[in-house]
Amino acid sequence: MFDAIVISDIHLGSDNCQAKSLVHFLANVRKRDLRAKQLILNGDVFDSIDFRRLKKHHWKILSEIRKLADVMEVVWINGNHDGPAEIVSHLLGVRCADELVVESGGRNIMFLHGHRFDEFISRYPLITWVADRVYNFLQRIDKSHTFAKFAKRRSKTFLRCVQKIEIDAVKYAARKGCDAVCCGHTHQPVANTTGPVHYYNSGCWTEKPCHYLTLLNGVVSVCKYTEDVPDEVLNAPEPAEHLPVLPLPPVL
Repeated sequence: MFDAIVISDIHLGSDNCQAKSLVHFLANVRKRDLRAKQLILNGDVFDSIDFRRLKKHHWKILSEIRKLADVMEVVWINGNHDGPAEIVSHLLGVRCADELVVESGGRNIMFLHGHRFDEFISRYPLITWVADRVYNFLQRIDKSHTFAKFAKRRSKTFLRCVQKIEIDAVKYAARKGCDAVCCGHTHQPVANTTGPVHYYNSGCWTEKPCHYLTLLNGVVSVCKYTEDVPDEVLNAPEPAEHLPVLPLPPVL
């Protein structure tokens, strides 16, 4: 049994959310095919807090998270897209936090989304908004996501942000006495074990292949999830008692 399974950057409400794969993945976690003591949602579960954007299969993901909360600990770490923690906490009855430290195999592993180290999104909100729209458009027109990945790799600004987030996250974790730090936010899966404090990133569930982290006896591993899932997984009826009843907040 894993000490924890970690996913981030689902972006529910986005057309690029790989919901079919994620429903299947979470069902495997719940049915113990991927056994774990804890599920950590490391930020940006939502694309925005406007629930009218959620599609049928996005609601199925929330339903799976609610079921998981009944059988294991689920911790939702706030991301820059998620909205107020009070709303998130009351949605599914899961614990919310800005960061989390897990002791595993005698090592302290820190989890935080990483957006606090991204100065670009606060300094240039308009450019960030435009860049997000271009990135999402490239994902929509090319289902292999080759164009979107190429654009990110060619963007010097993006690459500098990714590097800065890693450097600052490692420094912060070191000050807190942690042996490793796991972030999301950049959508780039990473395992950097060269320094005294190791850095990992759980990638995202808006690009193929999707990625997640596992934690076992102090060892963090970056894993791909590429299983093809039949349409019946999403089209199966959902028992009414498992469907989360959510308020409809105003559009922000």
